[in-house]
Amino acid sequence: MVLPPDLDRLSHAELKSLVISQFEMIAELQRTVAALRDEIARLKGGPGRPDIKPNKPSGMEKATDPKPQGSPRERAKRGPTRTKLTINEEKVVKVAAPAGSRFKGYTSYIVQDLVIRTHVVEYRCERWVAPDGTVLTAPLPEGILGHFGPDLRRFILAQYYQGQVTVPRLVEILQTLGVFISKREVMRLLNEGQESFLDEANEVLRAGLESAAWITVDDTGARHKAKNGFCTQIGNSHFTWFGTTASKSRANFLGLLRAGHGDYVVNDEAVAYMRQRNLAAHVIARLTEHRDRHFPDQEAWTAHLKKLGITELKVSPDPVEIATEGALWGSIKAHGLLPETVIISDDAGQFNVGEHGLCWVHSERLVHKLDTFTDENRKAQRHIRSLIWRFYRDLKAYKLAASTKRKAALSARFDRIFKRQTGFVILDRLLKRLYANKAELLKVLDHPQIPLHTNETENDIRCQVTKRKISGGTRSDVGRDCRDGFLSLFKTCKKLGIAFWDYLGSRLGTAGAPDIPRLAEVVRHRCASA
Repeated sequence: MVLPPDLDRLSHAELKSLVISQFEMIAELQRTVAALRDEIARLKGGPGRPDIKPNKPSGMEKATDPKPQGSPRERAKRGPTRTKLTINEEKVVKVAAPAGSRFKGYTSYIVQDLVIRTHVVEYRCERWVAPDGTVLTAPLPEGILGHFGPDLRRFILAQYYQGQVTVPRLVEILQTLGVFISKREVMRLLNEGQESFLDEANEVLRAGLESAAWITVDDTGARHKAKNGFCTQIGNSHFTWFGTTASKSRANFLGLLRAGHGDYVVNDEAVAYMRQRNLAAHVIARLTEHRDRHFPDQEAWTAHLKKLGITELKVSPDPVEIATEGALWGSIKAHGLLPETVIISDDAGQFNVGEHGLCWVHSERLVHKLDTFTDENRKAQRHIRSLIWRFYRDLKAYKLAASTKRKAALSARFDRIFKRQTGFVILDRLLKRLYANKAELLKVLDHPQIPLHTNETENDIRCQVTKRKISGGTRSDVGRDCRDGFLSLFKTCKKLGIAFWDYLGSRLGTAGAPDIPRLAEVVRHRCASA
């Protein structure tokens, strides 16, 4: 690196930046020298560089949990099975006893089995000719789609979404069981006529955003129509919802948070958002002074911005972008969504809206995965991680017994941890960056009910990742919506303690299925009582 002609004329900030860049260059040179040293040793017949496995997750959350009470054998007990089963049939097994034996009753032995068989029904629908010549034909029972009954539809949906079975294998299984069905017919049963399920999935999202005290969010890659997109997860302990879109921008996320509403609203909340994002005052004035404040769709909103001349402005930040985000936020608030809800994320920029908190596990992972080059570096890293782990354990304790005194003590302790200078330049820069997120990392001090991590979201989104790995992407909008909708319903049922098999049976009207209430009602009740 060539030094500037006159170091004395550099400002303090410029000198500091120069020194930091020199440290980074030295660290890179140390890494190169170490690699050359290992290569020379290998060429001379030495052992060379050891095979170091990649870093594992830090395990901070599990390690800071209290140890379970009792011995492992006592904790493994699951209770009697008989009380959880319904006896469908009793069979007496006889034994050839010798003459003179006395009968002593029975020894009960429970056997669980599964009955899977094809069942073909021929419906003979009555036909009548009315006096006026109209032909009346008796309709088929509810739940029949094409030539397939509700139990078969339930089996296909459960296998495909809960069991993650691919369509070719599902067709093979059905044909092996004696069902005459093709791949195209299975795809029809998966995608056609599912509007009621998709509507219920959207109801679940709306109920959650209306009543939840907190939500966690994340996204992952998704393929749709041979193009890369993104699947966003929104949920908490009582519900899960997935939505796949082509973008992962903040405007896209705000659009998903509208929970199916498509309007744009310029209200007080929208104006506050625009001011928070530093939108120019004269742009805000144009929007607020106009009599139109509500726009039914994106086309009407874009036409309004063009009419006001906002689309022609070339300033920073982009007025169209910020104004659109503000109008989306105004729509969210106008529909009563996210009233005081805390949004917890992994620090991805698009999720930083409203009352925002950060995941501690993702933050600690930055320290955990930091490259170290010397023993001093590794020592500093271990020390900082131990301080963070102990602080995290105390935050979990604070959630159980919050108080003003403990809140002040934890806030001061946060400053001592993240303001310290370790001598490891890269680590010190990272600590400074984390300290800048203090308000979001310590959101739990004001809202003790929120989680400290996004582990639930990480677990939820795995089903989308699995589906992507085994099935690739979706080819139609209906297929995409059905995948997102049914996986949302499956995960929500699991969180509510409802068997997905029972839920499908209830909605499809299969014989003997239990009556399952609307999931949105259960979610709203659970969130309100949490």
